[in-house]
Amino acid sequence: MAVPKRRKSKSKVRMKRAHHAIGKPNLVPCPNCNSFRPPHRICPVCGFYKDRVVLEPKVRKSNEET
Repeated sequence: MAVPKRRKSKSKVRMKRAHHAIGKPNLVPCPNCNSFRPPHRICPVCGFYKDRVVLEPKVRKSNEET
């Protein structure tokens, strides 16, 4: 099995890890309600996907109704 001959320096290790950062999520506005959602997913606010209702959105109860 191959084994490194020398220990990697901190700078070389950190250069390698420079690309491991988490990027920002790719979000697009919903064409129906303009809230942001991931692309190619059902909108969690209005339940639309490709100009049709796929999922009925849940109605949130306020604290006064309980």
